[in-house]
Amino acid sequence: MYRLGHLVNGDWVAHSHAPVFASGDRIVAGVPDSDPAIFERMVECLEPLYFLLYVLHTSHGEAQLGRYQSPALSLSHVKEFLTKFSPFFSADARFDLWAHSPSDNATVVWDRHNQLFAYGPLERFSTALRSLGFTSGYPSVPVPHAHYYHEEFDDLAKDLIGAFNWSYSPLRPEDEQ
Repeated sequence: MYRLGHLVNGDWVAHSHAPVFASGDRIVAGVPDSDPAIFERMVECLEPLYFLLYVLHTSHGEAQLGRYQSPALSLSHVKEFLTKFSPFFSADARFDLWAHSPSDNATVVWDRHNQLFAYGPLERFSTALRSLGFTSGYPSVPVPHAHYYHEEFDDLAKDLIGAFNWSYSPLRPEDEQ
């Protein structure tokens, strides 16, 4: 199962970004194989405490569409959350996930297109990405492409909503699919 697909010779197949990133006023990187460990590594570049923002833009009945902000979390809590829900994060495109560090005034965003955007300590992010084997380049989203939402993950998505005492707010226009 995968969250982003593209057409190859008339067949829909999984799209996996190459391990490349570009740095300017922000980092833009692909997330090869929808691997949550890359998002986790970017969060590790930031000073605690952290706030996660789970942007649910496509629901299968697990919750109301919207933005769900976590309470302040330690790095160990963020890692536990990412590990517990890793299968869902790797294979389903109904969400975007953000992490914010008020101490660094920095944010990391993993979007539905398996792209990562990082704002803040760009040199720390760049060093971490290089240590993961990333090289210079710009990730591109294939056209056409398709997002996948798997019923097999509906229960896990519901558990995710129950993981924290989230603070809810409605979707913003830029969140909507």
